[in-house]
Amino acid sequence: MANERLTVAVLGPGGIGGLLAALLARAGHRVICLAGDATARVLAEDGIRVRSGQFGDFTARVEADTELREPVDACLIAVKATALDAALERVPAKALGDTALVVPFLNGVEHPATLRERYRPEQVAPAVIRVESTRLSPGLIDHGSPFAEIDLTGDTVPRERLDALAGALESAGARVRVQDGEAATLWAKMSFLAPLALLTTRYGVPLGDVRTVHREELLTLIEEIATVSRASGAPVDPAAALARYDTFPAAMKSSMQRDAEAGRPLELDAIGGALLRAADRYGVPVPVARRLVDELEPISGAGV
Repeated sequence: MANERLTVAVLGPGGIGGLLAALLARAGHRVICLAGDATARVLAEDGIRVRSGQFGDFTARVEADTELREPVDACLIAVKATALDAALERVPAKALGDTALVVPFLNGVEHPATLRERYRPEQVAPAVIRVESTRLSPGLIDHGSPFAEIDLTGDTVPRERLDALAGALESAGARVRVQDGEAATLWAKMSFLAPLALLTTRYGVPLGDVRTVHREELLTLIEEIATVSRASGAPVDPAAALARYDTFPAAMKSSMQRDAEAGRPLELDAIGGALLRAADRYGVPVPVARRLVDELEPISGAGV
């Protein structure tokens, strides 16, 4: 894959999907963005414009459609968990073909199982991305972080296929690692994401205040998640999770917090709900996490 011109579908060309679509298209790959009618029209006519300190300001030409109609080499899924079920209607399994990789960039730990019920298990390659990238309007992406780092994994996917896709993404500009142990990769992200999302959204403050004003809750929450991850067979290092917070700007907000501020549905079930379900499954008490989820549920837009 890395040395060939790929055909890549991108489901959800927003902050993350739009950035990856533009980078891949600029690197010479064929990119088909899947979105609603209005967004698809804009992308087909104007392409995707990226503003980035790391990658520069550029416009990339892409194709766009409301549904996948032909086999591809990979389909990157970059929608919110709250929109996943409806969005997947745009990617029929028969159109996708048997050899495409399905690569979800979703929060939480439960979505790989959901995707493997719809697509072939050996196709589903979960990914974790570390980036700050925002869709300002259809086809206009602001990439604010000085990095775009991807961990690609998949216990059911042949390693050579993961390596090939990683090479293609790296050639487009991302920093990519292929990780053994899908659960460990997803729980490592959860250990950082869940405290950030729950605390910034519950108190309406940026990361800097979470690190200081709400530090005791932050420390407890990190330990709770580490205990659940160990029980799940995917232990994470709580000290490493805590140290990562110091590498991000104090003004940083979580995507859940931004959704709350905009009145959009929250990914509370995919993040907090998944954490509580895993804790219940293994009999691990998580009182801080449970309280925060309970307090956020009235504004989540969906039950947990």
